[in-house]
Amino acid sequence: MKEKKITREDAIKLVENEESHFFDHKALEISGVKTQKISTAFANADGGEFLIGIIDIKEQLDSNKRWKGAAKIEDFNSHLQALSEIIPTLDFSCTFLSCNDFPGIVMQVRIEKSASVHETAAKEIYVRNGAQSLKIKDKQKVIELQFAKGATSFEDFVVSTIPPESTFESEEIKSFLIDFSPRTEPLEYVISENLIDLKTYDPRVSGLLLFSNNPSALLPRKCAVKVVRYETKEDEPERDYLKDTISIEGSSYKLINQTVAVVTEIMSSIKVWTPEGLRAMQYPPEAVWEIITNAIIHRDYSISDDVQIIIYDNRIEIISPGKLPGYVTVNNILDSRYARNHKIVRTLSKYKNAPNKDIGEGLNTAFEKMKEWKLKSPIIEETDRSVKVTIPHTPLARPTELVLEFLKNNSTINNRQARELTGIKSENLVKIEFYKLRDENIIERVPGLEGPASAWRLKEH
Repeated sequence: MKEKKITREDAIKLVENEESHFFDHKALEISGVKTQKISTAFANADGGEFLIGIIDIKEQLDSNKRWKGAAKIEDFNSHLQALSEIIPTLDFSCTFLSCNDFPGIVMQVRIEKSASVHETAAKEIYVRNGAQSLKIKDKQKVIELQFAKGATSFEDFVVSTIPPESTFESEEIKSFLIDFSPRTEPLEYVISENLIDLKTYDPRVSGLLLFSNNPSALLPRKCAVKVVRYETKEDEPERDYLKDTISIEGSSYKLINQTVAVVTEIMSSIKVWTPEGLRAMQYPPEAVWEIITNAIIHRDYSISDDVQIIIYDNRIEIISPGKLPGYVTVNNILDSRYARNHKIVRTLSKYKNAPNKDIGEGLNTAFEKMKEWKLKSPIIEETDRSVKVTIPHTPLARPTELVLEFLKNNSTINNRQARELTGIKSENLVKIEFYKLRDENIIERVPGLEGPASAWRLKEH
């Protein structure tokens, strides 16, 4: 526990900080029961922090009037007592904040993600989901939570061969803390977030991944991203189709942003047939962003391999090292919430432009956006050592509908164009789609074009 005086600017930022999966405000008058509820919810999810002494925005819209702290630190004894009664013992820290421009002291409580399932004194179990603390009653859900808690993440491992300054003297952490509130020194931040070992001061893997200038040069495991471009649609392409290989390194935040930029640039150079004609290959930007972000932050860093992104003429494959964690499966992944690397997830969410802003909703967003763009959903597959997400460039519409849409904008269509348009790989299967429209007296062959040059057009009526 410590005391800290903060500026008016920092106080306002804390008051106006939106409640989320990792953050909450509570009024000074909340009961010990509610203190236990929110604390166990954070501990049973991905950790987080909350402030006691801030009036809810629903009760007071004026940010200048929401800071209503305690007269003295001893007024928080009931809350501290409530925290001490949580079963098993909670890993938490408290900072007592004061500001010359606002009344009273506010208690900031930081809760670490725990390897145990925590209960309130009343034997109730809560878990944080978005901005809510939800009570778990179903026994099966409790069992699933206990199973998920059993995993150990490589992000917590200590790297004794690397100086701790690699985390708190880097340009990345300085840049990150410019927008951080309350104002915090780099060393103070890595200590408070347990990104270095508190006994030896050796950096943890999470601290190096987040804030060292080049984690790939420091960590004993591969942790970069490799982007590969194949100019083909084949499932198992020959090396002759390999056009480019790009390696991307850097801190987690930069790695995500740079990877998305590289993938977007490559996609813009790939031309595909669409109903409007030959266009650059496009996917929903949100889908590409969310899937790449998930692959980088949720990967298993104990496996010495890079995240691989393979771009083909008709799809993108994103391969993340490590199996799906805990009870998460390919079938329930859109309904499950599990963070293998809690410190990385939590810290990235605190960036001004957080890459993982919608915690737990990334894949759901990707699926929704693909549907909005009338493209088929991503395909998720799990192997012994990785998870592969394929983003197909295949329209949802039926092949005959796509052919007709194409012919509304173009005078003719051939077999190759139709295959690119529909995602059908077989020439003969595309011919069947042409024959369906021919038999309905909608299209006809273009006279004089035979064999490989043959094409179809709308029939005049």
